[in-house]
Amino acid sequence: MNEIRTEQEIEEIKERILTALETVIDPELGIDIVNLGLIYDIEFEGETGEAVIKMTLTTMGCPLADILTDQIHQALAEVPEVIKTEVKLVWYPAWTTDKMSRYARIALGIR
Repeated sequence: MNEIRTEQEIEEIKERILTALETVIDPELGIDIVNLGLIYDIEFEGETGEAVIKMTLTTMGCPLADILTDQIHQALAEVPEVIKTEVKLVWYPAWTTDKMSRYARIALGIR
């Protein structure tokens, strides 16, 4: 693709990526991975169209890693600028309920 994009364009694409990630629902909790605070970072390489999503899971042995990764790939396929998606699981800092949005805390009854 080799298209040069401005920082503003890249930020707008990252916002659309984040919006797409809000469609990825954790099957156990019924809340999207963004509001759960599982997304730690979004990188987008404007010239290659590669998106790198750094995320964690609620627990290290979470059996949903493959399912969520597949759903992320499907969600980002809807963002035209994203040519390639890589999901990197990170474990530091460890996820806690403090990372959840107010919406997710209310929905799950967590104070």
